[in-house]
Amino acid sequence: MSTTTTPEPNYASKSVSRHLARGVLGFGLIVGSLALIPVVGPIALLVAPLSLIAFRGCPTCWMVGLIQTVSRNRLQRTCEGGVCSLTARPHSD
Repeated sequence: MSTTTTPEPNYASKSVSRHLARGVLGFGLIVGSLALIPVVGPIALLVAPLSLIAFRGCPTCWMVGLIQTVSRNRLQRTCEGGVCSLTARPHSD
């Protein structure tokens, strides 16, 4: 019996600073849209969906991407006999 694997979603950014900047922008849009409700009314909520572009999905997707970005090249996934595990990647000094 053959097994097929689907590629895992990748939400990582090229750098941690770039990923954090996307998070600041996304959360800023959400907080800003809520803070502006008393000033401009419910129309301010139209800004909130723009945060989905910054997050590349939802805030949970952004958090998963942060973990992937931080752990990139630090963890190694190995699968043998149907059992997968994460181990620290050896340092190449």
